[in-house]
Amino acid sequence: MQNNFYISEPYLFAPGLESKEDFKLWAENKKDISLEKTAPSLSYTDALFRRRLSQLSKMTVEVVHNLIETTNIDNNTKIVFVSFRGEIDREFKLNKSIIEDEAILPAGFSLSVFNAPIALATIACKLKAGYNAVFPSYDNFYDGLTCALSSVLAGKQEKIIFVYADELIPEDYSEFAPKDKPPVAFSVILSKSKLENINSVEYSLSDIQKNVYDFIKFHIQKCWN
Repeated sequence: MQNNFYISEPYLFAPGLESKEDFKLWAENKKDISLEKTAPSLSYTDALFRRRLSQLSKMTVEVVHNLIETTNIDNNTKIVFVSFRGEIDREFKLNKSIIEDEAILPAGFSLSVFNAPIALATIACKLKAGYNAVFPSYDNFYDGLTCALSSVLAGKQEKIIFVYADELIPEDYSEFAPKDKPPVAFSVILSKSKLENINSVEYSLSDIQKNVYDFIKFHIQKCWN
């Protein structure tokens, strides 16, 4: 099995970083992601569709949309979505409702499930090939990416869309929450060979970090410097 592969330039969203230059400064540890619930407007979607979406779902839709619009990749390309915390804010509110009210609202439950963000992205972007949602243990980004890469490295798929996203950890968890895990989302194309007219970088498995923030910063510097 060939262990080399290509990763396209990233399509990113993070509170407080508004441009490619901002992300390059963040990658150089000269600027920080803001710890706030800022989310993209998703003005290209129907108002009713986006009205109740979480920060996580909005960020996921945004980075998938930007990748699709920029690369014109086939809408039959499969997707792998990775998150370490999922809809953590909705889950907290859901658990609180169960404890305090002994009831949950169906709409709240349906939007709290782990695959909700990427499912919403496929609806918004009219993607047809389906997706897998992966929850790597111990925040191990390497495991999530290698899981996504398996079909590419095995020759089953020429390319896939890979998406990572995590939202702001709720204030109620502040006593336990790590301080170095700000909200961020990104999407890339993983491919077996270099794709035409798409800026991408060749990698081997040994190049991939376990920490997602380290990987994003490393990949930004590889692509944009």
